[in-house]
Amino acid sequence: MIGRRGAALKHGVSGVGAKTAADRTKLAESLFRRIEAVHAHSVTDLLECPPATWSLLNASARSLSFLAGEVVFRQSEPCRGLYLVLSGQFLRQTGQLQRRLALTPACAGEMVELAAALGDGHHAYTMAAQTAGSLLLLPIEALKQALDSFPQLRLRLLEELAREVSRAYCTFCLSYAGKLQRSSSAA
Repeated sequence: MIGRRGAALKHGVSGVGAKTAADRTKLAESLFRRIEAVHAHSVTDLLECPPATWSLLNASARSLSFLAGEVVFRQSEPCRGLYLVLSGQFLRQTGQLQRRLALTPACAGEMVELAAALGDGHHAYTMAAQTAGSLLLLPIEALKQALDSFPQLRLRLLEELAREVSRAYCTFCLSYAGKLQRSSSAA
């Protein structure tokens, strides 16, 4: 049983059967439009704040370098801050219910661990360098001070977190729709 959402994906966005290639193309285009609607905002836009707050973040930021295979942080550890990938590629994995799941890789320009930095303060996954790379760390103490002194920053970061969740959901939907399409083509 694939459930209501799976059935909607299998049969098209409006519930009409996606029996033709044109229907499947419309479904894919609809999902791509949803992804475009939640595209990531630039770091400079997200971190735009008054000079005093910007100075606090800038002064506390630290550059970290990693070799391939090195672990940046582990699942369930306390979050040290907000990370910005400067270079390289980083793998994210989570262990849930005796399974190990690979998540999307983190690449240059991506902010990492918004949920942990803004939420309960613990990492939801493990991140390790797939290639040599570097990160910029905004330490949690400085981030909290910045959020207290400029509350709009929290709102921007929460909005980005919502976009991140939406992008992940759309990616899952595209992947799931592709699997459904392949399974219906094989049948």
